[in-house]
Amino acid sequence: MVDAEAFDADVVVVGSGFGGAVSALRLTEAGHRVLVLEKGRRLAGEDLLAARRDPRAYLWQPGVGLRGFFWQRIFRHMAIIGGTGVGGGSIVWAGVLLEPGDDFYEAAASASLDLDWKAELAPHLARAARMLGRVRSPHRGPMDEHLQAAAEAVGAGATFGPVPVAIHFGREGVTEPDPFFGGEGPERTGCRLCGECLLGCPYGAKNQLTRNYLHLAERYGAEIRAEHEVHAVVPLPGGGYLVRVRHPWRRGAETELRARRVVLAGGVLGTVELLQRCRDELCTLPHVSPLLGRHVRTNSEALTAVLQPPGEDLSRGPTISSDFHPDPRTHTTQNRYMGGWHMRLQLGPMVDDERPRRRARRVVGAVLARPAAQARVMAARDFLRRLTVLTTMQHHDSELALDLRRSPVRPWRRVLRSRLVDGVRPPSYLPIANEVTRAFAASSGGRPLNLLGESVGGLSVTAHILGGAVMGADRTHGVVDADHEVHGHPGLYVMDASVIWANLGVNPSLTITALAERFAARFPAPEHDAVRRTPIDAVPAAGQDLP
Repeated sequence: MVDAEAFDADVVVVGSGFGGAVSALRLTEAGHRVLVLEKGRRLAGEDLLAARRDPRAYLWQPGVGLRGFFWQRIFRHMAIIGGTGVGGGSIVWAGVLLEPGDDFYEAAASASLDLDWKAELAPHLARAARMLGRVRSPHRGPMDEHLQAAAEAVGAGATFGPVPVAIHFGREGVTEPDPFFGGEGPERTGCRLCGECLLGCPYGAKNQLTRNYLHLAERYGAEIRAEHEVHAVVPLPGGGYLVRVRHPWRRGAETELRARRVVLAGGVLGTVELLQRCRDELCTLPHVSPLLGRHVRTNSEALTAVLQPPGEDLSRGPTISSDFHPDPRTHTTQNRYMGGWHMRLQLGPMVDDERPRRRARRVVGAVLARPAAQARVMAARDFLRRLTVLTTMQHHDSELALDLRRSPVRPWRRVLRSRLVDGVRPPSYLPIANEVTRAFAASSGGRPLNLLGESVGGLSVTAHILGGAVMGADRTHGVVDADHEVHGHPGLYVMDASVIWANLGVNPSLTITALAERFAARFPAPEHDAVRRTPIDAVPAAGQDLP
């Protein structure tokens, strides 16, 4: 065994999103020396405010000078959006905290793990909800009224209601001491109902990870290093791992860190690409399962929109405040998208067609037939205040694979590319989504629209990418075991959405957080004498509506 003094940390956590943040806090509490490596920046409130005015402060593409936090990657079969920075996806997260339904627990892949996952996750879902400050949205405005009308129009009015969200509503705009963790957390400000959750919340209202798990992890001794991108993980001869790190945009020598254990929590794209490079290019992790990159899923969703008539303003409220179920396998939420200036270029006429290529031709034909109508959408005054985006998700199973293959643009480099496998590809068209959108438009008097990436590009557009390093009993059935340890590489773990083995059908943040709570509770104890803390739980102030 390598002497403990030779390690820079007991545990290196790669990534600071939901899986990484929970791991950082709970493993620090257990007495481990934890080092979190995040390739994005540490963002202050001023950085988030700047992103509302300057694309360079908003978009993340560091190689071309864009050092913000929002990114979009386009593959052959899907487009994925997300966030990079300390706090990961929680920066651009709407705060929705929904629990998976029975379809997830009854999926064949769930049964193959030989665990009662509903019972297994129940206490961790409850703790995750408390830690993230889950409440029912108290706001109800015109956008919610129109969504209720749409629900009633499709015969699902009884399922309409406020969404559970991770937002401190408190007293609007009023800053007060930590209401969640008995003074251990940062002070918080009541939600201003500005509709800007997806651009990061600079005001202290949204319960993003920098205001709970990460704040507490640092308070208790974890170290977070921003602008540290991991590009290799190498087993050490006597046990433990060497982690090679470089700056994400500055050229210079790499840094080497040694850790007894490593937790990969860089999200599906980050984790799958790192493991594939280590297995196939660098040959440092040769025993990683051949199933790596398989069983990749979206939440089988469609994004649609309605542009309200001039003079309307539906922007007041949290980004998502209400939802309903058009049918037992489908879930729809409304979205305010204040700051989403790029949506002007991404919306076009609503067209129904099950066949992607024919649908694309019909959309292009509709735009060419009425170019002035398309121009009016793109140039609309008060566009974002008039815009409602609808997200419709289904328990519709689908699957893709992600492989390292030659880039079509830079053939000297291998990049992640998607391919179809046996099964059903993620949909780019959901008839029920268009039906709901037309019903919403009928109520509001607005114009129903499709996302051009879906209607013309045939892409499944998602913020909810899952799988790629799924759980399985052995390396022939999965990449990690039920304790998240990588088959064939002891001491290497994966704790992010890539381990999720079936379609959730709802926003995945709460499930990822609960899986991480379970993972950390089962993690090995430190090998050395350590100071352990009782795991902190949310202690809400009087009147805080936590489950």
